[in-house]
Amino acid sequence: MKRARQKAAVENEVPQTSQKTKKQKTCLHVSAFGDSELHASMDWGSLPHHVILHIFQFLPLVDRARASSVCRRWNEVFHIPDLWRKFEFELSQPATSYLKSTHPDLIQQIIKRHADHLQYVSFKVDSSTESAEAACDILSQLVNCSIKTLGLISTAKPSFMNVSKAHFASALTVVFVNSKSLSSIKIDDTPLDDPSLKVLVANNSDTLKLLKMSSCPHVSPAGVLCVADQCHGLKELALNYYILSDELLLALSSEKHVDLEHLRIDVVSENPGQVEFHTIKKQSWDAFVKHSPKVNIVMYFFLYEEEFDAFFREETPVTHLYFGRAVSKAMLGRIGLNCPRLIELVVCANGLQPLDDELIQIAQRCKNLTAMGLGECEVTCRGFIEFVKMCGGRLTQLSIMEEVLIPDSDYSLDRLHLEVSKHLGRMWFPDMMPTW
Repeated sequence: MKRARQKAAVENEVPQTSQKTKKQKTCLHVSAFGDSELHASMDWGSLPHHVILHIFQFLPLVDRARASSVCRRWNEVFHIPDLWRKFEFELSQPATSYLKSTHPDLIQQIIKRHADHLQYVSFKVDSSTESAEAACDILSQLVNCSIKTLGLISTAKPSFMNVSKAHFASALTVVFVNSKSLSSIKIDDTPLDDPSLKVLVANNSDTLKLLKMSSCPHVSPAGVLCVADQCHGLKELALNYYILSDELLLALSSEKHVDLEHLRIDVVSENPGQVEFHTIKKQSWDAFVKHSPKVNIVMYFFLYEEEFDAFFREETPVTHLYFGRAVSKAMLGRIGLNCPRLIELVVCANGLQPLDDELIQIAQRCKNLTAMGLGECEVTCRGFIEFVKMCGGRLTQLSIMEEVLIPDSDYSLDRLHLEVSKHLGRMWFPDMMPTW
């Protein structure tokens, strides 16, 4: 009997221990969320707002919209202003594009309930005029906005360029007039014009820091001068070379203008031989760099070889050079002579003549060079090693296709990578051409 009573006592203790463990686990689960409302039943509708908000911030827009239909509480969080500070409208035509498109009902909901919450806004459109016009229609309705950054991204031309200038200007005017706090605007390949820039300056001159408007044929040098003269906080400017002028550089060099940090210039020609490019005087460049000594001057070239005549015939303070089409040996020789501030050089293609002498000259005279990229070019292994030896460890980026390097009697490709690695102070290999 005594043993039976002991056995019964032990059996009665087992469920008590199990119940205690279960209680501890439940308490731990509750304390992790810091809310006594959470219980073992896990009532998701009772999650605190800040927890739901944190979850929503990690969800793609479509999933967030679906989650908002779970219950009233989640729908309330869905409309919290913090979730609508940053938004990208995606607009495309299903018949001609693979891009996803923001649902029209959601667009109307944003315009109705969140226009005044939007601060960082971009529009990604496909090549169709209908999508670009839809973007303009949305912009026209943002009358209560307080946008800080605006970007118009066209995945393929013509898109915005086919929208009427009046429609586009009217849509931008709504944002320019109502925001009054724009700091960054990226509107490449659009029918932006001088009157629109004047509206921008009149309402956002104290806040504008970045203006990117390459390939905007309706903008004149006078329109850019208006921006340069009045937007004293401007730090970054991107434009086409045809707008760049001595007058503009001198305006950017005036005492009332703050130091510019980045100037990007796109030099583009669509019709070979039909465009003659003007020359910028050395005195204008010198004044600009004296005023903004740390400025990065970035130039993208998409020219044919016969169109380079106007460039780099005298010292030019460019820091980053990108050549998207073939460039001649003579042009690269001029860069070595007249670009002492050069930091990065990328050459997409050249002819079939080795560029040894040109690269060695660049290494000798461009003491700030830290990045180099060569595509369809030719360089002997000996010449390339000499170039690397002269630049040394300051070359933090070196991207050379294996096909560029020509083996010679002194160096094979196997030996070359060891020699280059030694002078760079790190392991280096040439880039391989993809096989797919």
